[in-house]
Parts: sequence; structure tokens; C-alpha cells
Amino acid sequence: MKKIEKQNKFHEVALKLIHEQGFKATTMRDIAKAMNFEVANVYNYIESKQALLENFLFDIAEDFNNGLKTILVSSDSSTKKLRRIIELYCHLPAQKPYQIGLLIAEWRNLKDEKLQKFKDEKKWHEDQIIQLIQDGIDAGELRKCNPYIITKTMLSSFNWLYTEFTLRGEEIDLPELEKQISEFIMDGLKA
Repeated sequence: MKKIEKQNKFHEVALKLIHEQGFKATTMRDIAKAMNFEVANVYNYIESKQALLENFLFDIAEDFNNGLKTILVSSDSSTKKLRRIIELYCHLPAQKPYQIGLLIAEWRNLKDEKLQKFKDEKKWHEDQIIQLIQDGIDAGELRKCNPYIITKTMLSSFNWLYTEFTLRGEEIDLPELEKQISEFIMDGLKA
């Protein structure tokens, strides 16, 4: 097995274990056992359990933030941008359900400056969506509402998706899922 394949397998196994057992309960020994090698070999792939968590969390956060940046710079209307954000929030759990699980359940295990960096990025992300909703209200595309409450409600409505993809991934009709979630959210926001 090539080095990159081994590294990918290591990350896949570690993600699954953390998803099943939780970050705090998962040890380097557990990961080594699942990979069928000695604990010392784990450190060929990662310097620490904390670094592993940081890599996973900042990787998925970057996917969300880069996707959002691409959407925001487009010339689309606020309504179209919101629909694209909904697509992003459906696609990433389908592609990386275990990382989304970490993002939702384990980010509080980050330490010190990494935790603060994560919180700052999370706030930036939410602030962009709040502003987009406000822009849609100002343009008359969306009904008057509190953009903060709508943003928090919308984003939290995606928190269950990753579990569905870990349990029933192949059975889920992603285009239909996107369509129904988009219609539900956007119908509630129409001006």
C-alpha cells in the first residue's frame, strides 16, 4: 500500500473511531489497534491526538468557508446565494459525514488559540450569512425577519444530516433532499 493510501486509511479509521467513541474516549492505542499496528506507528501519521482533531476540524471548516466565499462573490441574487448555501450544507455532509460530526460535536475539545481561531472563523461564517439575509431583506427578496435568528435556525437545521449519511448514505437521494430543504427554508423567507 502506498504512503498516501496508508495515510488516507489512517485518517478514515481515526475519524470513524472518534465518531463512534467520541474524541476524549478515543486513544492513540485504539487507533493503532484498529490499524493493526503498534502505538508508536501512529506518530508516523500525526504528532498528537489534538493535532489530529485540529487537522480534521480546520479542513472541514475551510471547505465550508471556501464554499461560502465562492457563493458570496458571485453576482447571484441573495435568494440564489441562499439556495447555493443550502446546497453546500447538503453536499458536505454527504461527502464528509464523519468530519461534519466532529465539527458539530467535538470542536469544543480544541485548545487555547486553536479554539479561539475556530470560534472566530465560525463567527465570520455566520456573520456572512446574517449579512446576506439582511441584504435580501433590504432588496425586497426576503420578508422582514431577524437575520441572526434565521441564520442560527437555518444552520442548526443541517446538524442531523451527517448522521443520516453515516447510517444510510447510499439510500439518500441528495438532489431530492436539497430540493425539499431548500423549498422549506426559502418558502419561509419569501417576501
